[in-house]
Amino acid sequence: MNNPIKTSMKETFRTHFPLAILAGICIAIGGTVNLRVGGVAGAVLFAFGLTTVVYYGLKLYTGTAGFIRRHGDWGMLAIVLLGNIVGCLLSALMIRYAQPDCVEKAGAILAGRLDKGAWACFLLAIGCGFIMTTAVEFARKGKMLPLILGVPVFILCGFAHSIADAFYFLTAPWEQLAEPMVGVVYIAEVLGNFVGCNLYRWIAPQDVRI
Repeated sequence: MNNPIKTSMKETFRTHFPLAILAGICIAIGGTVNLRVGGVAGAVLFAFGLTTVVYYGLKLYTGTAGFIRRHGDWGMLAIVLLGNIVGCLLSALMIRYAQPDCVEKAGAILAGRLDKGAWACFLLAIGCGFIMTTAVEFARKGKMLPLILGVPVFILCGFAHSIADAFYFLTAPWEQLAEPMVGVVYIAEVLGNFVGCNLYRWIAPQDVRI
């Protein structure tokens, strides 16, 4: 007799994982232009990655974490996160080979995160998560301007986006990536994004919103 939970997870993996990989690639495209252009222009152009994710209905961790049900969606969220990281890894390997000038710039971002430490990155990731869920809420109602503005806002604020940072970290020099604290900082960002993505639900539940 088939286990319904295993069957459900297999179906979730089959349907969500490819979409999550493609979402990671889209975010990596935004990350690449940000590395090459930088400044306000790079932050604004990064928005192409997220608008593409929303337009095609792809699965992005920060676009999913704020909308999961209290029970039953944790496996799906883990699959989305894994797929996003795989997409970032594939993109990072390509960029490392084809655009080697991005490696040092990505290393500078990683060094900055390590200098701040896990707790600071956790707090910065909360801000990013809140912005991303807000932007996606608007986009689901056909209002794209907050989505376009939200990306440069979180970048210029210095907030941490766990999927964008997956791309930056994986593009950075290997010796930096091998530092033990990288994993700790990254987990802190993932958790911080989750908190930020759900902040509006925890503070202002649906039944008390005006």
